[in-house]
Amino acid sequence: MRTRLAIKIHSVLERYFPERRVFLKSDSDTRFIRLRPVTQLFAFAGCSALVAWAIIATAILLMDSIGSGNFREQAKRDQSTYQARLSDLSAQRNGRAEEAAAAQERFNAALKQISIMQSELLSSETHRRELETGIEVIQSTLRDTMKEREAARVKLAAIEGNAAKTGAANAQTAASSAPISILADALARTAQERDQVVIDAQDALLQAEELTQELALMRDQNDAIFRQLEEAMTVSVAPLDKMFRSAGMPTDRMLETVRRGYSGQGGPLMPLSFSTRGEEQSPDTLRANRLLNQMDRLNMYRIAAQKAPFATPVKNAFRFTSQFGFRRDPKTGGRRMHNGVDFAAGNGTPLYSTADGVVTHAGWSSGYGRLVKIQHEFGVETRYAHMSKMRVKTGQRVSRGQHIGDMGASGRVTGVHLHYEVRIGGKAVNPMIFIKAANDVF
Repeated sequence: MRTRLAIKIHSVLERYFPERRVFLKSDSDTRFIRLRPVTQLFAFAGCSALVAWAIIATAILLMDSIGSGNFREQAKRDQSTYQARLSDLSAQRNGRAEEAAAAQERFNAALKQISIMQSELLSSETHRRELETGIEVIQSTLRDTMKEREAARVKLAAIEGNAAKTGAANAQTAASSAPISILADALARTAQERDQVVIDAQDALLQAEELTQELALMRDQNDAIFRQLEEAMTVSVAPLDKMFRSAGMPTDRMLETVRRGYSGQGGPLMPLSFSTRGEEQSPDTLRANRLLNQMDRLNMYRIAAQKAPFATPVKNAFRFTSQFGFRRDPKTGGRRMHNGVDFAAGNGTPLYSTADGVVTHAGWSSGYGRLVKIQHEFGVETRYAHMSKMRVKTGQRVSRGQHIGDMGASGRVTGVHLHYEVRIGGKAVNPMIFIKAANDVF
């Protein structure tokens, strides 16, 4: 059975691959190699496989070449898009910086104007009080002069009556009567004094009228100064109040904390008021006290702004890679809460404290890697995670803008970046509220 099958297979192979002989001739001998059909079949199969492999490899190389060309073009397009985006971000950052500088200049100019207006207001109030005192003295002098004039009139009438009664007796008895010339002189002096009193009274009335007009003019000037000061206070205080409220900070409690910390006599936040000597306060005094209270509130807001983290922890070029809120976990793929914002930049980029405070932690923390925690005023805490190097120690006091570490990729990360958190009373809040508020106000 096997012999028959082998014969059939051999006959089939003989039809397609007949037996061949390869002669090898030398000078002294001739040899040959017999190529059987089976041997030719294996040789043909091997050559076919080699050709097929060469065709497939060539096709793969061509496809890779075409694909790599497309990838390069796509990479170039992505790179150009990324560079354009970086240029736009740089232009926006420069614009923000210019706006912040202009806002700071306007703020400083407003403060200077407020200081000048405050000085003018105090000098105007002093002048007004001097004028009121002068008017009171003139009115008192005028009343005394009117009383003296009336007394002089009564005295003159009495002298004239006495002169009429004693005229006849003087004509009869010259030895016992006063001379007529002495009486006439007394009457002339009395009349002269009366005329002088009338002239002084008229002058006093004219001076009082002039002082009244000057006082009205001073009141109009004071009213204009008050209006300008009130407008300046509204423009200066309202943005700061909005900034703190948008950051979720209780303004009343915060200002009370600042007031307790700056309550020394003669300090920058001592409340000012005009002395009223116990009488009822005038509208101008109440208005001035309201302005002084607003200026005191502005000063406290400025102090609080210096103590709160209204700044950016990265000053070099960077980009935001993750925002505050729920996001997809890059490790597990699930959704979880992201309690901060991520700044991506080069490894070793300097990181800075966003406000004055005390370092409460500087070491390794699970998930955070190398972590620095800073406790600030008003129950605010900032966290700086995934550092490559820490430059502060626990218990150290730091200032706004102080170099506290370098950006890295320690802990649970996918690349080099800074994870920045802001917590108020232990609760995480969006750090972009502070960063945007700082860009809009300062």
